[in-house]
Amino acid sequence: MEQTLSIIKPDAVAKGVIGKILDRFESNGLRIAAMKKVQLSRQDAEAFYAVHKARPFFNDLVDFMVSGPVVISVLEGENAVLKNRDLMGATNPKEAAAGTIRADFAENIDANAVHGSDSLENAAIEIAFFFSGREIS
Repeated sequence: MEQTLSIIKPDAVAKGVIGKILDRFESNGLRIAAMKKVQLSRQDAEAFYAVHKARPFFNDLVDFMVSGPVVISVLEGENAVLKNRDLMGATNPKEAAAGTIRADFAENIDANAVHGSDSLENAAIEIAFFFSGREIS
C-alpha cells in the first residue's frame, strides 16, 4: 500500500467542495488515513514549497496558499501517488481531462484546487512535513 499527500487548496475550500473532492478519492479506492484543516503560516508555505523558491511564481504561490484554510490528507491505497495524480488532472485546469478534480473545480493554473505528491519519495517527505506518525491510521 502506498501513501500520498493531498492538499485541498484555499480556492476549493472557499467554494465549499471539500466533501466532493474527498468523495472522489474514496470512490476511487483511496482511503483517508489522516486529515486536518489548517491555516498555513507564511513560514509553513515557504518551507513546504522551498523547492520552487527560485521560480518566478514562488511568492504568488505562497501568497495564495496562506490566503485561506487548506485541508491536508494522507491518502492510502494501491498506486496511491499515480491514482491521486490521475484524479487531480493536469496542473492547468484548461488542459485537465473532463471529470478530473481540476477540470471540475479549479479556476486557473494558479488557483488549481488541489496539490498531490509527485513521487513516493516526495510523498514521504510531504507527509512528514504535516503529520506525525501517530496521526496516521
